[in-house]
Amino acid sequence: MEKFREVAAKWIKTIAVFIKWVLLASVVGSIVGVMGVLFHFSVEKVTELQTSYPWLLFLLPVGGIVIVLLYRVCGMEKDMGTNTILEAVRGEHALHVRTAPLIFISTVITHLLGGSSGREGAALQIGGSMGGKLADLLDLDQREHQVMIMCGMSTCFAALFGTPLTATIFAIEVVSVGLMHYAALVPCITGALTGYGISRIFGIAPTAFAISGIPSLGFSAVAQVVILSLLCALLSQAFCITMHTVSKLYKKYLPNQLLRAAVGGVLVIVLTLLIGSRDYNGAGMPVIVRALEGQAEPLAFLFKLLLTAVTLGAGFKGGEIVPTFFVGATFGCVVGPLLGLDPSFAAGVGLVALFCGVINCPVASFTLAVELFGGDGVIFFGIASAIGYMLSGYYGLYSGQKIVYSKLEAKFIDVHCD
Repeated sequence: MEKFREVAAKWIKTIAVFIKWVLLASVVGSIVGVMGVLFHFSVEKVTELQTSYPWLLFLLPVGGIVIVLLYRVCGMEKDMGTNTILEAVRGEHALHVRTAPLIFISTVITHLLGGSSGREGAALQIGGSMGGKLADLLDLDQREHQVMIMCGMSTCFAALFGTPLTATIFAIEVVSVGLMHYAALVPCITGALTGYGISRIFGIAPTAFAISGIPSLGFSAVAQVVILSLLCALLSQAFCITMHTVSKLYKKYLPNQLLRAAVGGVLVIVLTLLIGSRDYNGAGMPVIVRALEGQAEPLAFLFKLLLTAVTLGAGFKGGEIVPTFFVGATFGCVVGPLLGLDPSFAAGVGLVALFCGVINCPVASFTLAVELFGGDGVIFFGIASAIGYMLSGYYGLYSGQKIVYSKLEAKFIDVHCD
């Protein structure tokens, strides 16, 4: 009888905790989901304006100065962006709710004026900071606070991209590579589904692509995918090194943030004029779509990498993940046919492998492939995720990300991404 009472008490406690997190995550999902929808429409609208009025690009240096002044006035000039969110999940950094409006406005300015950046970094910061603030208001303890941050991250990511499963896995996998925060699984998937549901209510279609030319499983096809994934892993290292190096060079030679932003804006303008195309400004979703349909310019991946590094290194805001989609898809589309792969399928493999290489999240990369491309060819995307993860080394987009389990040996380590 005593054993029965003990089991019943544990079961009741488990159910109580489950209900508690479903309710909390639903609240986070509802609030952050609405913010994510508003952010989506804002970026979409200013992207249309930038396309309709190309002269807005020439205001980019002014926009950079405005962004710096906004952060300075709010006492956030030393903000580390997404790295701050990752460190906050581990309890290493405090969050400020003003992060959300600042990154929202700054990302909108960047996209309006033609800076080359994504939006998911902003989504993580918006969701994470709002989740953290809600935890403060509810007077939750430190561990619960960390779960609320991850819940906010997954919610805004899902509302923006329409990929709730990827958003969930990404939030619990990206913070400490090799250690999944499974305690946050139910809160994150609840928040992600809530955010996704709100985005669907407002008519936002989930991000999805149709790819063609998926080969039958066989030695030849596997070998081709392995080689392409290996090349993408190397490219992911180059991507991360370029992003970090350009940022360091800006800080070394232009220590004044205002001057750095203005010069960065001028460099983006000059590079855009030299390239002779606006394909590399903004997020570049139309180019990603074309690549996944089997069409890409040979040097597109290099141009996008360069403009993104110059834009974000100067202090403009947004994110790096959509640019990695761009770089991976265009690289795969160009290189894949040289290996005997269909360009559309190769673009998909390149997107997944490079994404995994720069964020060090193989499970999230695999679920991303399923949500973006459907169930066909999943084994190939599993291969791309595995190779992109292992062969990308200890590089990553986020210096605040920790790798706690070795990629090469069965042992724990503790290193920050380079």
